[in-house]
Amino acid sequence: MTKAEILKREILEQYRSVRQFAMEMNIPYSTLVTALERGIEGMAYGTVIKMCDKLSLNPVDFTSLERDAPLGAQLLENRVMQNYLKLNQEGRDKILELMDDFVQIEKYRQKNKKK
Repeated sequence: MTKAEILKREILEQYRSVRQFAMEMNIPYSTLVTALERGIEGMAYGTVIKMCDKLSLNPVDFTSLERDAPLGAQLLENRVMQNYLKLNQEGRDKILELMDDFVQIEKYRQKNKKK
């Protein structure tokens, strides 16, 4: 399945129509239809990124991302995991040990948001 086909499938699953998605994204309908028919390679990179973000798709391989999670956070998590998996067991153990140490240090700990 091509990236354009994946985009079209996701658009139709999440929106009533391609036209509705185009209006939501502030993209000319004819531009979007042409890209979905001929391929997205000619579209501006920024537009493709915004579309992927809106549809919760990874802009690299067009796989689904978790809904309602920021795209940047998911890409960072993916990058961290890819690097972790490249390590041997000793390297993995060391990273986990360092993370345990860092979460104990107040200045590195994420602040809890009050609701």
